[in-house]
Amino acid sequence: MMSVAVIAYHRGMGRWEPNARGRLEMAGLELFIERGYEQTTVAEIAKRAGLTERTFFRHFADKREVLFGGSASLQELLVSTVADAPAGTHPHDAVAIAIEAAAARLQERRDYAQKRNAVIAANAELRERELIKLASLASALAEELRRRGVKEPTASLTGETGIAVFKVAFETWVDASNDREFTEIIRESVEALKAVIAG
Repeated sequence: MMSVAVIAYHRGMGRWEPNARGRLEMAGLELFIERGYEQTTVAEIAKRAGLTERTFFRHFADKREVLFGGSASLQELLVSTVADAPAGTHPHDAVAIAIEAAAARLQERRDYAQKRNAVIAANAELRERELIKLASLASALAEELRRRGVKEPTASLTGETGIAVFKVAFETWVDASNDREFTEIIRESVEALKAVIAG
């Protein structure tokens, strides 16, 4: 982490211009699609965004994180939604509400999500990173359920199945042939899981 604030200018824009992070995300995604993930450098991403490499590393540890930087806020939303569920809410229902809230937040970024998904699908290292991030989300949900008094193995199973539902629904949502909203697909997937469990 850099501890010294360095003011740098590029094309008349300062390092601290608002939404630098968002500009870096979009520049990175554009370049990954145009040139390929492996062929794209941090310097190129920063230049495309009209920022410096120092600014890049203020927001991201490496170029992979351009694609995964939103994981922390997604995890925070999932966990806080479960935490805010009324006392006595069934664990599966609490997680279903949480993944639907996440779907609602992502809905307006479908074009970005489709492009990001294509970049990740084309690279084994990124696919592995995606699985690690999904596992972290499942663990965070399970931990919040345990905090609410849910015992094991129910807490872990519920966290894992919730993220599995989210992943399957996401893949349907980003498919080019899909014209339904993410929240609708989440609800349908939750009901499908209930039907499987009911036998």
